[in-house]
Amino acid sequence: MIYADNAATTPMSPAARETMVSLLDTCWGNASSLYLHGQRAREALENARAEVANLIGAQPREIVFTSGGSEADNQAIRSAAALGKRQGKTHIVSSAFEHHAVLHTLKALEKEGFTVTLVDVHHDGLVRPDEVAAAIRDDTCLVTIMYANNEIGTIQPIREIGAICREKGVLFHTDAVQAVGHIPVDVVEDNIDLLSASAHKFHGPKGTGFLYARRGVALTSLIAGGAQEKGKRAGTENVPAIAAMATALREAVGKMEVRRAYLTRLGDKLIDGLGQIPHSALNGDRDHRLPGSVNFCFEGIEGESLLLLLDDRGICASSGSACTSGSLDPSHVLLAIGRVHDVAHGSLRLTLDEDVTEADVDAIIRETADVVAYLRGFSPIWRDLMAGKKQFIL
Repeated sequence: MIYADNAATTPMSPAARETMVSLLDTCWGNASSLYLHGQRAREALENARAEVANLIGAQPREIVFTSGGSEADNQAIRSAAALGKRQGKTHIVSSAFEHHAVLHTLKALEKEGFTVTLVDVHHDGLVRPDEVAAAIRDDTCLVTIMYANNEIGTIQPIREIGAICREKGVLFHTDAVQAVGHIPVDVVEDNIDLLSASAHKFHGPKGTGFLYARRGVALTSLIAGGAQEKGKRAGTENVPAIAAMATALREAVGKMEVRRAYLTRLGDKLIDGLGQIPHSALNGDRDHRLPGSVNFCFEGIEGESLLLLLDDRGICASSGSACTSGSLDPSHVLLAIGRVHDVAHGSLRLTLDEDVTEADVDAIIRETADVVAYLRGFSPIWRDLMAGKKQFIL
């Protein structure tokens, strides 16, 4: 099997698993308890907080542990909205290709009286900082732009956008779920006020993540209950999983440069190979993208059929976000960069990790080309295109 869907999830690293299993035996106490078992858990919890904070340039007190990226996104956006509303500011700026954890939260806030401006991401999948600046108004309380897109892998000019927000006195949140652990992230240098991350995207356990909130940014708790996480997130902390997340992040950051160089080379090879398939196109900018993240459209086919046939040949891939895999609609990300519905339906997302070899990439290229040709062989759309009854788009 060739696993090429690491943007959906990654397997736990052996070191993260070892940390988690060890603490399940030794730190099963409640971190809020005063007796020895509780204090052992508290020590492990705070050590993990300090490590996670250090790895993104934050302070330990600025880290709140959550159930993952979606919860962190929700809490960050709703906290900024609550702060803004108290100041009479109810306008939010975002982009059209954010994760649904962001977009659906913004939709809910619109029903509560907020207004939202979604800036374009253009054909290259990149937000323009000057357009973000132009969208900011006197009543803007928040700008939320993802660090790297989860479907096409394009990396946004976060540092420049953050600087604009800082200059204008507007809070800046970034959904960094796909970025943390894969590319350098420093919340201070990047001018970030709020940042969301999820452990299972960098070989940690599922169900665990964190929210960075710059000191002075008051958070609104989404969960009513106890005073855990200094009152910012009620519920007994899952210390073994949190500690495993810290281990996974330390590993990811430690080998980041070597991994980036290797995956960039494999990604370039994959882009070149898939680009040889007639009437195909890479989605998003070739250079400003996560290493090993490749998203292609193939005209005249359905992405779901492509995925099923690739799976039959031992290749695990996706057509977009795993969070919307049950939807029949084309990717909102691909529509946002200008792909028409017919083309957007024929998309393929491949996200590599360091266990993928060059031979694996050769196999992906070969099998994808073969499956695309096979599907086009009995596609009425493809026959119309070849007969000139329809015009090719790609």
